[in-house]
Amino acid sequence: MIAVDTNIVVRLLVADDPLQHAASTRLFQEHEVLVPDTVVLETEWVLRFAYRFEPAQVVRGLRGLFGLPNVHTAQAAAVAQALRWHEADGLDFADALHLAQCQHLDTLKTFDRKFIQRAAALGACRVEAPQ
Repeated sequence: MIAVDTNIVVRLLVADDPLQHAASTRLFQEHEVLVPDTVVLETEWVLRFAYRFEPAQVVRGLRGLFGLPNVHTAQAAAVAQALRWHEADGLDFADALHLAQCQHLDTLKTFDRKFIQRAAALGACRVEAPQ
């Protein structure tokens, strides 16, 4: 198994550089691939800010990537949950991933009031401001 960096995933999904897209495609065709959770987070950010992808486009691209049988993440269930919350509930993807990875905890503390409001009915972990 190999791990890939954000630029490999972005080249695969965006195909804006033919040589790098071809090299990325070969990697994903020839290897079992781990996409670290930090790379998932950075990929979403790059697609949204640098490439101006809409959230639905980002979700579609990442779901397609993680639907490949040879592509793995360290916390697949958390990444899948984060994609659902991002798409269906409008939660910022980074916040959704943070919350998904904290479901085994009682509380996630934040000063982000928007995050607190949007996460109120999501998951087992409460999101709240510190006292």
